Amino acid sequence: MNQSGYRVRPAAETPPLPPRSAGRRAGRQARGRPLRWFGRLAAAAALAGALAVLFLFATPWGSSLRYTMADTLITTQHRHWAAWLIGEQGLKERVAQYNRQFESYAELEDETVVAVAEPQPAPGQETLPLTELIEVEGDGFKGHLMIVRDPLKVRLGVPAKPGMGEKVSEMVKRTGAVAGINAGGFVDPEGMGNGFKPIGLVISGGEIWYRDVGMETPTHVVGIDKTGRMIAGKYKPNELIEMGVKEAVSFSPRIILNGQGLFKSDKEGWGLAPRTAIGQRADGALLFLVIDGRQKHSVGATLYDVQEVLLEHGAVIAANLDGGSSTVLATSGGHVVNKPASPYGERLLPTAFLVFEQPDGAPVRNVWEGLNREQIDPSKWIK
Repeated sequence: MNQSGYRVRPAAETPPLPPRSAGRRAGRQARGRPLRWFGRLAAAAALAGALAVLFLFATPWGSSLRYTMADTLITTQHRHWAAWLIGEQGLKERVAQYNRQFESYAELEDETVVAVAEPQPAPGQETLPLTELIEVEGDGFKGHLMIVRDPLKVRLGVPAKPGMGEKVSEMVKRTGAVAGINAGGFVDPEGMGNGFKPIGLVISGGEIWYRDVGMETPTHVVGIDKTGRMIAGKYKPNELIEMGVKEAVSFSPRIILNGQGLFKSDKEGWGLAPRTAIGQRADGALLFLVIDGRQKHSVGATLYDVQEVLLEHGAVIAANLDGGSSTVLATSGGHVVNKPASPYGERLLPTAFLVFEQPDGAPVRNVWEGLNREQIDPSKWIK
């Protein structure tokens, strides 16, 4: 109580105000936390980067991985990026090494024994289907293998109109083919070519429809002769005509010859990529193989992987065809079986190996007839 006799209520206690300097310090600390975290992340990233560089350039495993990555880039439209991993000189030497390797495979003597015969149905079956589709997979890749039981049912398809390539699925649908895969290479400036100017030569129906080499100049060829026997290697155009080759394109390398795989290991398999290949069994059946790549479900395959898949399915001879974004397998009606690597879908191409029930009547004609090869502009798009 006070002197007047009234009870005095004690004043509510209030906490003292923090000094103004303490408030500023707390604000600075709050603002500094993101900077400290960013600094720690940057330091961790720098350390991880340094360890990755050390691993790639100073360890045997890292060096092997580095060359696999470089080989993978070499198979793309961005080959020059491989120089970041193995240097400009290393890139030149690597490409030269593969060229020498593929040339050496082409020089091997072909003694492959193939006896093309009528497909024999199993007991209880009246006939065997012309084609059979099988899913294949391996370490990091998935794909499809089509067995074509009669090699004489294959005809080389080309675009419908001069000036532009054509999607394989459209070729299959337009011509009424049973199936088809992409075939030979083509001039492809900046990876944006129109798909109409082949590389090497094109033979369809036993006639040369296109060539950019002399008749006596050996070139890498993949094809089928008049007996249904597959040929792969380096031949002169005149030799091919004398041999009775009916369908052929230019590409390389050989993968299997005389029943033996030519690639000894993944280390010489030319990196991971989408792949297209063709092989033949001893009974004459052709093997169309496509392997997806550059995607989550399938990173891609080396040529060694391709070789092993084809050997597993009985190939006695096999060769690589154009791969990468060109890799595609289509069936009747133009249905695309695999998943092309390009986000835009199929590419426009100059050639495809097509399967027909009646190949002699296939609606395929020479779209390069009468054209001047030197005047074909592979970068010009027309409607």
